Amino acid sequence: MKISFHKLLLKKRFPLAISRGVNAESYNVFVGVKENDLIGWGESAPGKSEGAINTEEVILQLQKLIDVNIENKSIYEIERIAREMKISPSAYAGLDIALWDLKAKKAKMPLHELLGLPLPKSKTSLTIGIMSPNSVKERIPLLFEGSSAKFLKVKLGSNQGLEADKAMYNQVLESIKPYDLKLRVDANGGWSTENAKYMIDWLSKRKCDYVEQPIAEGKEKELKTLYKSRLLPIFVDESCRYSHNIIEYSEYVDGVNLKLMKCGGITEALRILSTAKAFGLKSMIGCMSESSISISAGASISGQIDHIDLDSHYNLKPDPASGASMINGITTQRIAPGHGAFLKNEPLC
Repeated sequence: MKISFHKLLLKKRFPLAISRGVNAESYNVFVGVKENDLIGWGESAPGKSEGAINTEEVILQLQKLIDVNIENKSIYEIERIAREMKISPSAYAGLDIALWDLKAKKAKMPLHELLGLPLPKSKTSLTIGIMSPNSVKERIPLLFEGSSAKFLKVKLGSNQGLEADKAMYNQVLESIKPYDLKLRVDANGGWSTENAKYMIDWLSKRKCDYVEQPIAEGKEKELKTLYKSRLLPIFVDESCRYSHNIIEYSEYVDGVNLKLMKCGGITEALRILSTAKAFGLKSMIGCMSESSISISAGASISGQIDHIDLDSHYNLKPDPASGASMINGITTQRIAPGHGAFLKNEPLC
């Protein structure tokens, strides 16, 4: 087994602003795992919150893991070793995705079939970041004209306060009228508990399906207060990194959002889904700044997920990979052995 790393720049069509800052471009690491004539592909999107701030850190951590000799070990054994070595989830995700891709290719099966999962059936959201009402007017047509997408995720939690959030959202309501869209909101932890309660009440009267991460990671104890009087379902994102986190607040949320970069790949993502189901919670899958490689891996497990937010690759110029595409509003993987995605200019491993 030969493992290689390839650093590529991903540029966005539209910079994405959330409560913690703005992202216009980023470097990701693409991981190739070659065995005989087959190559499994994975992707790591670095993140400070995920423990690997840049591509150099991703490659350094993965090289340390490879150096302990993971040859002939199962995916589950390799993941256990990675956890013991404290490899960051955003770094390990790239290797985990590549290993699953290779395993399915060796079995000559699409990954979702290897895992015993159906094809995705829930339509994806497209996302707009925090912006002015005038920018909303310009952006909505660019995203939805001619698109089969039917859901819009609106990022709120502006550092200019609730009035800025409300002004933006009111313009969203006006601008989506020609497109028959449903709305959901992600505050990325940008509200205080008091402001979150106010905004959930306000949004409940304005076509919002649910609210994601209303309060900051680390303040999960306050979810109990928020949950009691909620008028919309509450999902947690940054607060849900691993399956064991769910146990801490399962009584005070309606659902959890997993991200492959946040949990470390497909292996732990499947545990999160099983744990959420065991506690009677809804599930959601999101993404960071990822290409079709990681998005295709996410699509391969999304057939059992309630809400989908696999849209980052639609906002790239260009996407360096090919794989997942939108079919009738659903982000659907290419049906082929593995997760179905590949780098367009595939490097030699």
